[in-house]
Amino acid sequence: MNYTVASLPDSLHAEVAKIGVTERNRMLYWFFVKGLGGIARMRIHPSAQGVQNIPKEGGAIIAANHLAVIDDALLPLTCPRMIHFMGKAEYFEGKGLKGRFKKWWFTSVGVFPVDRSGGSKSLGALNHAREILEKGQLFGIHIEGTRSPDGRLYRGHTGAARLALETGCPIIPVAIIGTRELQVQGQIIPAKGKTQAIYGEPIYVERVHDSSEITHERLREITDQVTQAIKHMSGQEYVDEYAQIVKERMRQERQKN
Repeated sequence: MNYTVASLPDSLHAEVAKIGVTERNRMLYWFFVKGLGGIARMRIHPSAQGVQNIPKEGGAIIAANHLAVIDDALLPLTCPRMIHFMGKAEYFEGKGLKGRFKKWWFTSVGVFPVDRSGGSKSLGALNHAREILEKGQLFGIHIEGTRSPDGRLYRGHTGAARLALETGCPIIPVAIIGTRELQVQGQIIPAKGKTQAIYGEPIYVERVHDSSEITHERLREITDQVTQAIKHMSGQEYVDEYAQIVKERMRQERQKN
């Protein structure tokens, strides 16, 4: 997972501090999901399986595959509880009326800004996600770290596993199906069709109170368990390589041609 808040501009740290969800946040979130979400439903016709696997209360990590931009609409449209997501910092830095609206919209519905430059500083973003979970809320993450370049399922990043070990919150593996066929790269408005979110059985881990005891081997073991659960539900071909690396290789090959 390539996120970090360490290098955010000072103007955005105030937005990060708004992780605590107010009643106003909840009202706006559900207004958009239940109200304006009707428009989205008419196009992507979302359905869900396994909703009973989502805890009715308490923190949990919604860990999904990532096929298209509309994945982040499909999950709220099919989940009975509010989900918090990270949003790239650029969403909060826009100028003019459009930029201000984007910033207001993302802040209002509980999205917090993160710099996606990556590296070891990604632990900074996890601290904010941990606060969300410890407040008994849902945190959503795409375990591959980026959209799949070709529809296959790629190696998962270990951020979700670390959060589970540090908080004791369960991981709910989620298979997103059908969104890639409706929205290709660069397409803003998705085509009409059917989409589905399958919520798998929770993966429970014992909380580790001393973070120094969390090993890379344990993180990888849990992450692979989540990824394999998603693979089983989605039917995707699995590639044991990070999607970001594949995307960069594809970009370099295009430049050569």
